[in-house]
Amino acid sequence: MIFYPQEKIALFIDGSNLYAAARGLGFDIDYRKLLEYFASKGLLIRAFYYTALVEDQEYSPIRPLVDWLDYNGYTMVTKPTKEFTDAQGRRKIKGNMDVELAIDVMEMAQHLDHVVLFSGDGDFRRLVEAVQRKGVRVTVVSTIRSQPPMVADELRRQADTFLELQELQPHIARAARPVPPGGEAPREGREFRERPAGGLTPANAVDL
Repeated sequence: MIFYPQEKIALFIDGSNLYAAARGLGFDIDYRKLLEYFASKGLLIRAFYYTALVEDQEYSPIRPLVDWLDYNGYTMVTKPTKEFTDAQGRRKIKGNMDVELAIDVMEMAQHLDHVVLFSGDGDFRRLVEAVQRKGVRVTVVSTIRSQPPMVADELRRQADTFLELQELQPHIARAARPVPPGGEAPREGREFRERPAGGLTPANAVDL
């Protein structure tokens, strides 16, 4: 993994893809650590997080995470999911964020030296190629160590660097919370409801 101290970096996180990759490797991501880790590698311009939300649910399990990220240094890109019925009459939920991510990468490319893409989706191969033609280096973060592997071979080949998510685990994994004797584990998601007034702003982040 090659980063240069003065290069301008942006993170583009396909939320559902990264979540599935981390779960496949058996750990949860601490998004504060993730942001701090990449902020230490160069000039972190932006960290985008993409996810679709089910609007008609009384409580969405991802909403606390979305709120926490929004208050702690991430640029959130969300849209409501769409419900449809497939040919077999089964209810399906669609919430693909590929177009939104691709547009943001292309718009930001002129301000960046290095794009870090958290996704293994092979549909992004052409996007990576287009950004590389603009002189921007691209690192793809995913995993080949889950079963099945989460990264498409064509995307991995196109990237300037492939960063195995499992190798990042020591730097970005959420620490396991101890269970009190005779008690139950703390409820997941509680930490995401914390809303510090100042939020998390990397010391070396710069504005466009």
